[in-house]
Amino acid sequence: MGGPVAPPPPGGLAGHLDGFVRAIRETGIPVGISQAVDAAEILTVVDLLDREQLRHGLAAVLLQRGNQRQIYDTLFDLWWPLGDRPVAVPEDGEGEGEAVTLDAPDSAGGEIDPSARLREELARLLAEGDEAELARFARRAVAMLGQTTPSPSGQSWFSYRVMRALSPDSLVSSLLEGLLAGGERGGMAEQVARGEVRERLRSFKDAVDTEVRRRQADERGRDRIAKSAVRPLADQIDFLRAQQGDLAELRRMVAPLARRLAVRLSARRRHGREGRLDFRKTVRASLATGGVPVVTHHRPRKIHKPELVVLCDISGSVAGFSHFTLMLTQALREHFSGVRAFAFVDSTDEVTRFFTPGADVADAIRRIGREADVVAFEGHSDYGNALEVFADRWPTVVGPKTSLIVLGDGRTNYRPPGLPVLADLVQRSRSAHWLNPEPRRLWGSGDSAALRYAEAIDMVECRNAAQLADFVTTL
Repeated sequence: MGGPVAPPPPGGLAGHLDGFVRAIRETGIPVGISQAVDAAEILTVVDLLDREQLRHGLAAVLLQRGNQRQIYDTLFDLWWPLGDRPVAVPEDGEGEGEAVTLDAPDSAGGEIDPSARLREELARLLAEGDEAELARFARRAVAMLGQTTPSPSGQSWFSYRVMRALSPDSLVSSLLEGLLAGGERGGMAEQVARGEVRERLRSFKDAVDTEVRRRQADERGRDRIAKSAVRPLADQIDFLRAQQGDLAELRRMVAPLARRLAVRLSARRRHGREGRLDFRKTVRASLATGGVPVVTHHRPRKIHKPELVVLCDISGSVAGFSHFTLMLTQALREHFSGVRAFAFVDSTDEVTRFFTPGADVADAIRRIGREADVVAFEGHSDYGNALEVFADRWPTVVGPKTSLIVLGDGRTNYRPPGLPVLADLVQRSRSAHWLNPEPRRLWGSGDSAALRYAEAIDMVECRNAAQLADFVTTL
């Protein structure tokens, strides 16, 4: 929002900027030394009385991708708050630290409910659409309505108290009437007006959240609030904890990684740039140089189509990871000429048929749950039986031209892990890798056979898209 920046703490502007840069790095956004130097230079050329100019100036040198902007804005609001902080309460003279009572007005005294006054002012500001004024109003509303009753542990501030007291969503109808100015309802005009109302309500909600975080940061420290307020980048989200809303972003990230993985695995098949030596052509050509084979000739090298077998654990213990593995399988099907996919819980079934080019991943996952024969007994993970079923039913799938990728946590429910079967598959394949969604420190704990599997196959920790990218890069 507009306005000057609050004065930096006693450590000075340079130290304040250094803390801001370190906070950005801690979220997983890479900020190099040269970028930090450029950020310091920004402070000397922008107008510090224009907070938005400072926000965009620092973003221009500290960020590389658009999906980093939300995290950046959250941290910026914590480190560079508005300097023109208003008086915490209106003209009735009550102090900022004192909670405001929201009881109904006394019928004898005829006093006006503070929340009613604020609702009227909020309706006016939303109708005008001035974001700077909405931000100032949000700060005053938080001071009056967002504080809980003080306790020995200190004060607490909550956005929901403000939103519950003001109920801005109930103002939509009157705002629409004002924007349409008595015009006809329906059609494009109303759609545009509704979009504008939603945007203004969202702006007010964001301003309330920002002010609540600022007050919490003043009381508990910026670093502590930043860790809880900042949502990790999509490539840092743990596959095992991914929510439904994260899957679309993960799908966009997995597709290019799958393409790079296909290229990498194909490149490993090249013995050299040229095929085997063609002795006859080389000798014939050497006659022109006195029998000295200055130029050698080679037979055309036969290019083999890359073959890939993906073996995915889709049990409940790795539900979030199984969504990722199936997305990766679908992406590999689109970029890899020969890929066969197999899924397992305590038995194994081929699921290649569900991943036709252009198929919807969500639909494929639902069909696998309904139609794939991956449960033999009670539906708990049994790696040993799953590997044996795979080797018995598809004995020729893995061969000297095949790359094998296993995706799973390696937790066997204390059942036989099937190590000899896995070792035989690895030996028969051209290359084999196991991507494990659990942290390396947990391998071998409880019923995990990951360390034992790692003796037979190259096992890689792959908890998020960033680690997948590292695996593809170093392959």
